[in-house]
Order: sequence, then structure tokens, then C-alpha cells
Amino acid sequence: MTQATSDASQLHHWLAAIAKQDGRAFQALYDATSAKLFGFALRILNKRELAEEVLQESYVNIWNNAANYQSSLAAPMTWMVTIVRHRAIDQLRRIDHDVEIDGEDFDMGLLHTLESKEPTPTRHLELSQDARALSSCMSRLENTHRQAMALAFFHDLSHSEVAQQLSLPIGTVKTWIRRGLGKLRLCLNSREAS
Repeated sequence: MTQATSDASQLHHWLAAIAKQDGRAFQALYDATSAKLFGFALRILNKRELAEEVLQESYVNIWNNAANYQSSLAAPMTWMVTIVRHRAIDQLRRIDHDVEIDGEDFDMGLLHTLESKEPTPTRHLELSQDARALSSCMSRLENTHRQAMALAFFHDLSHSEVAQQLSLPIGTVKTWIRRGLGKLRLCLNSREAS
């Protein structure tokens, strides 16, 4: 069993206990995930106080909806990230009604934040030169292709799980991922050549 599988299993166990109103499980879940989720919210909002507010709202949502979590639809961290992302986007829209989400400025650093084992949100957000190049190339992909690839490669979902999550045929998802990988390869190769 890998560390990621072990972590996901523990998160799933805590969510099941939280669904039964177990406060200790909620505290353990919070301790294990809050730094990553805060880093994710901070990366979207760029203001500490807004990220803290979104994090608090997100954990209230997690507490209230743990019984609705379905492991067949998403990994525990993916489910929680989705809650934080929706809350952060709502916060952005309250501030600026014209804000566009998932536009050209898509940043792979958000997903890297979730995978990192570093202790502080600031460390999570530091991108290497390679990560910036990948982020730049990812931002050039169509939103749908980018979303399918992110679910597959950064949330470790199978093609069929991605298809289910996006409510699309599996053939479409496979095509999008294959085309996205091809475009990424071309983009990264052209950056290396220049």
C-alpha cells in the first residue's frame, strides 16, 4: 500500500466517522488537511483573511455533508478540494462579479499544493521552473481537456472515474487526455528549444 493510498484510506475513515458526528475524527481530519486546503484557498484568493474565511466555511460544509461523501465519485481529498474551490470561487465572485475562473491564468501550483508534504502553505506555493513551464503549457489547453487531465493525473482518477465525474463518455475523456498530453509535449519541447 502506498503512502497516498494509506492517506486516502485514513481520510475516508475520518469522513465516515464525521458522518456520525464524531468530533475527534473531525479534529484529526482538520489537523491532517487544513494546511493543504488553506494553501489551496490562499493560492486562489491571494488574501490570508479571505482564505481563512473560506477554509472555515469549507470545514463547516465538510462537517455538515460528510454523510453525503461518496468514495466511488472522488477521493476524499478531491472531494474536500472541490468544496474549498467552490467556496473560494464564490468568495471571488462576491468581490468581483466579472471574475473569470479557469481562464488563461490556470496554475498547476494549485494541484502541486495538494501533493506536497511540506509543512507550511507558503512552501506549498513555491513553483519550480519546470512547474511554471508546465503551468504555462497547461493554461493553453482547452478548459475541458485541462480539467480531464487534472482529474486523471493530479487526483489519481481512472479514465472511467474522470468520465463519471464529468458526466461524459469514457471515449471522449480518453481522447481529451491523449490530445492534451500531445499538446503539452509539443509546448514543453518548444519551450526547451527556445
